[in-house]
Amino acid sequence: MKLTPARICQLIFLALFLILFVQTEYRGRDEINAAVNAFFRVDPLVLFSYLLAAKSWSWLLLPAVLMVVATLLLGRFFCGWICPLGTILDLLTARIRKTAPIRALKGNTKYWLLLPLLSASLFNLNLSGLLDPIAILLRGLTFLLYPLLGLAAREGWVSLYHTIGERRDALAPAYNLIRDNLLPFRDTIYPLAFLSAAILLGIIALERFETRNWCRNLCPLGTLLGWLARFSIFSRVPATLCGDCGQCRELCPTGFDRDVLLKEECILCMECRQGCPHGRISFRPSAGLKGVGPLLPERRILLGGLAGGLLLAVPARFRNPEKESRLLRPPGVRSEDEFLKRCVRCGECMKVCLKSALYPASYQAGLEGIYTPLVIPRLGYCEYNCTLCGQVCPTGAIPALPVEAKRREVIGKAVFDKNHCLPFARKIDCIVCEEHCPIPEKAIRSREVTVMGLDGLSKVVKEPYLVEEICNGCGICENVCPLETKAGIEVFAVKNRTPIPPQSAGQEEKPFSAYP
Repeated sequence: MKLTPARICQLIFLALFLILFVQTEYRGRDEINAAVNAFFRVDPLVLFSYLLAAKSWSWLLLPAVLMVVATLLLGRFFCGWICPLGTILDLLTARIRKTAPIRALKGNTKYWLLLPLLSASLFNLNLSGLLDPIAILLRGLTFLLYPLLGLAAREGWVSLYHTIGERRDALAPAYNLIRDNLLPFRDTIYPLAFLSAAILLGIIALERFETRNWCRNLCPLGTLLGWLARFSIFSRVPATLCGDCGQCRELCPTGFDRDVLLKEECILCMECRQGCPHGRISFRPSAGLKGVGPLLPERRILLGGLAGGLLLAVPARFRNPEKESRLLRPPGVRSEDEFLKRCVRCGECMKVCLKSALYPASYQAGLEGIYTPLVIPRLGYCEYNCTLCGQVCPTGAIPALPVEAKRREVIGKAVFDKNHCLPFARKIDCIVCEEHCPIPEKAIRSREVTVMGLDGLSKVVKEPYLVEEICNGCGICENVCPLETKAGIEVFAVKNRTPIPPQSAGQEEKPFSAYP
């Protein structure tokens, strides 16, 4: 593999992606200053889907606007110089033996993926993150491959620890360095982990049939960038294969299925320029739209894409009412509809969740909510002082809030199940939920009541009750409930997620002590 300028740039951005990925993790600090969300904020597919679905603007996506402008000027350079998934495919493609291309993927297949996604966004269904290449790569790493790395490293260290005996103390500093700076904070294998890894590995497997098969024929981000590249002022000279050579066909990773290299297919990798035996190839500013196919897809594809988005949006909005009551979103999310329009389904919030509260939705929120983050209190809870999920969200679907504001955000409300809760069902004392409630004045309290015990004798029991006005639904009560399987207290979603009023000094809002 030759180290051309494009290849060097690819490797730099892949290294940057992996460094940011590793740093998008709890490392003992309350703030994450640099996160892998930077790659989403320069992603034009995320930009267009957000604008169409949310019908509003976020300054977080200004870098994506700059990427659009750069693509309009220079061409589809993102795919050949920056995209981390494209770099991985390039690194692997030389080692994968090729067979015949899949003819069914040729032609307009890529438009049948891109247009319904954008059309569905127009109808308020943002599913572009499901097929965005950066999101696919990130989910495969976050949900399965990275946790497996951490699990293998820790289990390997335990085995080594028992094997080397007294010499283990000499290796401990090296392991601690790796643990604190490279390994995941916890080894959580998430729901949909194997599906996420299978999609990523499937894209890699497509290289068996054709170099950059995903990029050429399927990738919606690449298709969008290719369409924008049609207006680039730079063109390849000559635009066609030379009659006495044809070497470009063997060198080009994407575009020379025909004798003309179309602008929308060229990823500006410069392989043809570097490998031209005659030194004839250059990329120059040119007037007009040379080397450009039809500016718009055929009418049937446009209308079909619009109809496909509508047909996708209607059934995808269906939600099971029984599941909706447990549809708990991260703190700061007040509108389910607005959240779904903005969420890019990248999984970053789940990766940084300090107490393992967030997991990707599968069936709970229907097709519309697949891969979006859910709080599952029985598996984890929202740490009272943690704001990491809002810090790493690339589109602001989870707002970045100060700690004081985040503490007051309502996720849901706790409800006692009197058929299971020990003081109600078995007439015995249990104040575990009250002890763990992080609200300073306690949203869960207990009172002594006289009840008839199961033995028929009168007794005094500490009976818990909820101060609903100050409960933020963090889920710690359900998480720590000592009952196995079903908890005696559960957190349910609420429609009104208005924050709890601030209680800071000097303000005249209702003090905590004024609540019952």
